[in-house]
Amino acid sequence: MRESDPSPDAGALRDQIIATLRTVFDPEIPVNIYELGLIYDIKVSPQNAVAIGMTLTSPNCPVAESLPRQVQLKVAAIPGITDAKVEIVWEPPWSPEKMSEAAKFQLELLGIPDLSHVHQKDRTTGLTIGRKPIR
Repeated sequence: MRESDPSPDAGALRDQIIATLRTVFDPEIPVNIYELGLIYDIKVSPQNAVAIGMTLTSPNCPVAESLPRQVQLKVAAIPGITDAKVEIVWEPPWSPEKMSEAAKFQLELLGIPDLSHVHQKDRTTGLTIGRKPIR
């Protein structure tokens, strides 16, 4: 994940943003979106406006519209944040390899050791919605 250079205050604010992102869960995979690797970028401006670049596990994700809005509202509610914007990006495409070790361990404890099948139909059909097909 890329992150802009934090000032001391921005660093503390970034920690709050990450803690907030860890309260948002993917509806199909019982892990928070930060540990899932769905957050690609967090930028905090000198005015404490936040820009988040995130992806989804698939363009066909059932919460493709509501999840980014939920992220935006939760981050905007953090004290000190003046604005919050979320941009959905499809490059690079999400894959289970983007998950943190903590997420992989959590899924293993839940009896879900392999996510290679997640949205497999999207990968094998060559479906393109805002991204190049994965082959």
